[in-house]
This record gives sequence, structure tokens and C-alpha cells, in this order.
Amino acid sequence: MKLSLCMIVKNEEETLAKCLNSVQGIVDEIIILDTGSTDKTPKIAQQFGAKVHSFDWCDDFAKARNAALSYATGQWILVLDADETLAPGIGKQLHQIMENRDLIVVNLIRQEIGASQSPYSLVSRLFRNHPQICFSRPYHAMVDDSVAELVRQKPQWKIGNLGNIAILHEGYQAETIAKRNKWQMAKAAMERYLTEHPNDAYAISKLGALYVEIGDLEQGIELLKSGLSQDSDIEEGILYELHYHLGIAYGKQQQFSTAKHHYQQAVEINILPQLKLGAYNNLGNIFKQEGELESAKTAYQMAIEIDPNLAISHYNLGMTLRGMGAYQEAIAAYQKAIELNPNSAETFQNLGVLLLQIGQLSDSLMMFKAAIELHEQNNSPEAKRLRQGLEEMGFHV
Repeated sequence: MKLSLCMIVKNEEETLAKCLNSVQGIVDEIIILDTGSTDKTPKIAQQFGAKVHSFDWCDDFAKARNAALSYATGQWILVLDADETLAPGIGKQLHQIMENRDLIVVNLIRQEIGASQSPYSLVSRLFRNHPQICFSRPYHAMVDDSVAELVRQKPQWKIGNLGNIAILHEGYQAETIAKRNKWQMAKAAMERYLTEHPNDAYAISKLGALYVEIGDLEQGIELLKSGLSQDSDIEEGILYELHYHLGIAYGKQQQFSTAKHHYQQAVEINILPQLKLGAYNNLGNIFKQEGELESAKTAYQMAIEIDPNLAISHYNLGMTLRGMGAYQEAIAAYQKAIELNPNSAETFQNLGVLLLQIGQLSDSLMMFKAAIELHEQNNSPEAKRLRQGLEEMGFHV
């Protein structure tokens, strides 16, 4: 099966080579739609053998993505952004699932690099090169609407899911978002779209989440609640997003009982377990804050069962076990968190506090020194405060 990679890009010279390196030997052709680059992006694409086409940007991601699709000649299409890469070793699995004659689209798990609370999402980025499949929505463009209509017309087509992480995404790290000013662009585009499509639950979930992210909590809550009140059946993934972001919003308002309700609703929804990690961790945080430590422990253990490699879950579990007086279990949880994320000053610091509490002074001092070093690397004032506190206790660091 011939596989075409389709991308839209603009001024991506910092990330494009890494992306295109990740698809070498996996895709058969690379289609690059450039929307006005002023840097070396087109030249880099050509160095990888890409077919580069120009497109006049019109504030509509769907139109641009559909233009890119029009140049593809493969039987299947893979869509990536320049700040994404294919996960190592995933190519064979992609080609194996493409051999399934019943599948029209394959949902891929994307990992958000640098995201601690909700690191996974499910994206419909691998699909047949079918004339009826196209992107819709000017922002957060996706092919799901056209696929749903195609499946309705021809029920023999099926939607598949690839169980392993397929895409690594670095675009949502805070520094990248700030650099690109994505929030304002996204807000304007989604508001325009929602004015024309006021009952679109997916658009409601995305714009509501954005309002919450930028601190407009009242508007975010109002919009997200309107999504839950839609008369039509809401797709389960969207329903999760509505409850999850309502949980975040109410948590920021310190309405913890309401936040807890929405997180509990979220974790009960029948979606891919990896997608529920944020809700489990946030639910555990509320339980811990309210002193319901056994419930908090259960929530964090559920998160760890889903993804044993998520450092924040082990850290949260360590904090909870320490509060329960289960010191040795807490130490083990902190140590696992450090193994998974050795750059977390907070984990070293809290482990240091626990070791000091149980009288393991030399080990405690070692943890505090590591915490101070990491705080200093991050230019955090906590380094000075921690150093002074230790010296007042008679420790020299």
C-alpha cells in the first residue's frame, strides 16, 4: 500500500527536518503545502524529496489541509504537523493496519510531550485516499465529519484504532504556545466558526477549554455546560472533554465538589483509558486536598495502571502515601517518579522532607542538594529559600 504524507507548513525550519526524518522508509511520498514561509522551510522539505506546493493562507486550516490532500497519489494518507514526529518503530504497525480492507480511517494515539496531566489524545490522521474524505472546521480541522457521513452511506466501512503511541507532539509546551501566540489565533477562528455552527459540540468543547485555559472561567463554564445540554447524542470523546474541562474550570474557582462531580463523570465514559489520565490525576488531587486520602490513592493508582510511565502519577501517589503515614511506600513512589523524571526539583525536595522526617539525614541532605541544583537551573527563588532553611537547621549545602 502506497502511503502519502500530507502537511501544511509555514516557517517551520526549526522542526521540519526532525518530523521528516521520522517518516523515512515509512511513507512513499511527501506532500508539503507551504502557506507563505519566509525561512528555509521549502528548501528543507525539498532536501527530503518532498513535493512542495504553495497556498495562499485564508485563515482556514480545513481548506489548506484539503488542498494538500488533492496532491496525494497514495492509497492511504498520513497527516502530520511540523512539530510532530512518528514514534520510533511504529511504521510497521501502520502498514499492517492499512492492509485491513474494511477500514476507512485509523485513529492514532498522540502523546503531548511536556504535558504532565493529560498527555494523550486520539487523532484521525491515517485514512484512505477517498474522494469523500475531507477536513472540516477552520481550526482544529479534522476528517471525522466526512468519515461519519461516508460510514452512514456505506456501513461496510469501519473505523480502526492503533493501540500504541504513534505520534509525538511538542507543539503544546508552554514556551512554544507563547512563541507562536496560538491562543489568540485559535480563539478568533473558533469563535467565528461557532457563530455559524452554534450546536457543534466538538467546537464547543475546544473553545470552552480554551476560555478556561486563558482564564475566562465564567465564559468557559457557560459554553461547556451548553455543550452538555445538546439534544443530540454527543460522541463519547467529546463528552469526556466537556466534563474534563468543566472539572478544571470549577477547580480553578475552588468549587471542588462540582469539579469532583465532573471528573467522576469523565472517568466513567467509555473511551480509550489513556485519554482519561488527566481526569484521574485531577480527581485524585481534589480527594487529597479534601483529606480523602484513600480515594486519592485509588485515583492515582488507576492512573499508574493505565500508564506506568507517567511521573506525575507516582509523585502524586507519593504525596498521598506520605499523608497516610505509609512512609516506605511513599519513598518508593517518589523514587519511581524521579526515575521517570529526574528533572523534577519538587520530587527531590518532597522526598528530602520525608527522609528528614523519618531520620534518614544523609539521604535527606542528598535529595535536598539535588533539589537546590535543579531549582537553580530553573532560576527559581525556591533554591535560596530551601538553602536558607537547611542552614538554619544546621545543614551545610
